Formats: sequence, structure tokens, C-alpha cells
Amino acid sequence: MNQVNEATTDVSERELVMERVFNAPRELVFKAWTEPEHLAHWWGPKGWTLPVCTVDLRPGGEWHYCMRGPEGEESWGKATYREIVPPERLVYVDTFSDAEGNVNPALPQMVIAVEFFEHEGKTKVVSRSLFATVEERDTVLAMGAVEGMNETLDRLEAYLAGQEE
Repeated sequence: MNQVNEATTDVSERELVMERVFNAPRELVFKAWTEPEHLAHWWGPKGWTLPVCTVDLRPGGEWHYCMRGPEGEESWGKATYREIVPPERLVYVDTFSDAEGNVNPALPQMVIAVEFFEHEGKTKVVSRSLFATVEERDTVLAMGAVEGMNETLDRLEAYLAGQEE
């Protein structure tokens, strides 16, 4: 796919920042990021599905999900929400987990802040992932985080194009 709207990416010492503009209202983009019925259609890299997705959208609540790859491989994740300001901001601690929601302590966790800005009739999303160490950041980058997130945002863009508010 020829990428017209690729995310802007900035990697600093312990932070990964990605920005992307979506041709959709901010409220819809926020809902797509926080409601299981929307997330199931776009979360994950190209070719991956989201067969499990539960969201308890409140501070202290959790988002637990399973991404399934084209070869049947699974990647489980769990996010614990710290801050929710609809439709402006989400802050959560993102971790790798198992099917029961137990955190995998061998893999990095990150604090992710996602902000949704009205931008010339569209929505600009800025996602900031903060890692405890440079080594944790490097581990996640080596796992293909930037490529995977770009593919995920491509899927969000396509999904939003077919939605009505």
C-alpha cells in the first residue's frame, strides 16, 4: 500500500512519539480508540485480528485484548487506564500479558498518553509511549513497534472512512 498519511515518528531517549491526522471527527476517533465494537475492526497490524477485547473505560479499569496473527500466533496485552478525558486524552500503562491478564514481567511496559486534537476539520492523534529505560524502548522497537503501529493506524484510517458518526 502506498502510504499517503504515514505517521510522523520521533524516537528520543526513553520516548516514542507518533502523530497522525485522520479525516474524521474527534469524538468518533476517540470512540474508535476506546470501544470494543470499534477496536475489533482495526486494532493490530495488517493481517491480524482482535478475537478478544474487553474495555473497562475508567481510571483503574483495564483493556485486555488478544491480537491473532495470520499464522495463528497470539499476542496478549493489558492496559490499565490512569486518565480518561473524552474526547481529548487517554493515559494508560500498557503491558504484555497472558490470556488471564497476568502481566509478563520479562517484557517491557510503557506509559502511553494518546491525545486527540481537532485539526482543520479532522483529528490529529498524538501518541507518546514512555519507557522506564532505553533498553526497554529498544526491545519494543526491535519487536517492530513502529511498523506495527503504522499498519494499525492504516487500518484505523480505513475503518474511519467507512463510519458515520
